[in-house]
Amino acid sequence: MLQRIHHVALICADIEASKRFYVDILGLTVVAETWRAARQSWKVDLALPDGGQLELFTFPGAPPRPSWPEARGLRHLAFAVADVEACKATLEARGLVLEAVRLDELTGRRFVFFADPDGLPVELYEA
Repeated sequence: MLQRIHHVALICADIEASKRFYVDILGLTVVAETWRAARQSWKVDLALPDGGQLELFTFPGAPPRPSWPEARGLRHLAFAVADVEACKATLEARGLVLEAVRLDELTGRRFVFFADPDGLPVELYEA
């Protein structure tokens, strides 16, 4: 039945700041950018190396995230990486602030969190 996640949609306050974050810092690729005049909304499709996608949207008056990270709905966005420490060092060199690397007590794998421009928790998880 279900095969994989096709895409995750995120609502952003500033489409340019979010594009810089997900494209310039995290390395995703822009597939399409669409201005939806009827909604006064941008939609930007971003590709991951495995074929999955992130969709970035803007909507006028969208409220901010109520808490970090324990709000209802999407808790965080996690990306699989080969080496958490190396990725952490790369992102810190690009100006991001990341938490300390932790160990998942259930799997024994390393992970680290940081935030996107809208405060959404983003996780790197060692695959």
